[in-house]
Amino acid sequence: MEKHEGLSAGFTGRHGGVSREPWHTLNLGLHVGDEDADVIKNRQLVAESLGWSFDAWTCGEQVHGSRAVKVTSAERGKGRFSLQDTLLGCDALVTDVKGVLLTSLYADCVPLYFYDPVNEAIGLAHAGWRGTAGAIAQTTIDLMAREYGSSPNDMLAAVGPAIGACCYEVDGPVIEQMAKLIEGMELEPTAAHEAMELSTDGKARLNLKEINRQIMIKAGILPSRIELSKWCTGCRCDLFYSHRMEGGKTGRMASFLGMAER
Repeated sequence: MEKHEGLSAGFTGRHGGVSREPWHTLNLGLHVGDEDADVIKNRQLVAESLGWSFDAWTCGEQVHGSRAVKVTSAERGKGRFSLQDTLLGCDALVTDVKGVLLTSLYADCVPLYFYDPVNEAIGLAHAGWRGTAGAIAQTTIDLMAREYGSSPNDMLAAVGPAIGACCYEVDGPVIEQMAKLIEGMELEPTAAHEAMELSTDGKARLNLKEINRQIMIKAGILPSRIELSKWCTGCRCDLFYSHRMEGGKTGRMASFLGMAER
């Protein structure tokens, strides 16, 4: 994605900000108990480092669902200063407006990026296990198709840093929902095993990144046009925040995606 002029896409780490422990230092989440002023300062630092105005920073509420919403110029900057001002009830955002920086927050969940270079539209989705089970990747693609005429064949996509199967063990209720999703995708046995590896103790290792990649492929995005990050947030708490590995008391990274005004 970074090869396309005017497109900003990426993911932050945990260093380079002003937050104190246990959120040290680049916490970007307003909902984790950190000082609001420090979080806003961190967000401003990120925007500045990208060469974007902080006014462009736009985010959704993130309710671990699978709803996607369209962002117009009127919603530009929503949620940058407070939780009350976010785009409510959604975990994915799409836009074709230049000068809007879509952002989303993470501490193990999967960031999904979508870019349609033909119609110049973008989408950004937050996929936890519930959002993945609800096929939020498909929902985002469908909304871009309806609103902007985007074809999956033209899209570029990426799956960002997130907790890997190496660190993500799940049990009964999660296994049931994910097994239903995987069965519905009719994956080859090897791919299905990579998506979720069952153990003899009634638990499983879940590969959310690979499952979301497979959803993208089933939706029509070419595998060669999907970038897949190998970074595991659970393994690398020195670089990333991890809700699971840090007992829930930690900060949030951000994914970001935007098309600069020309």
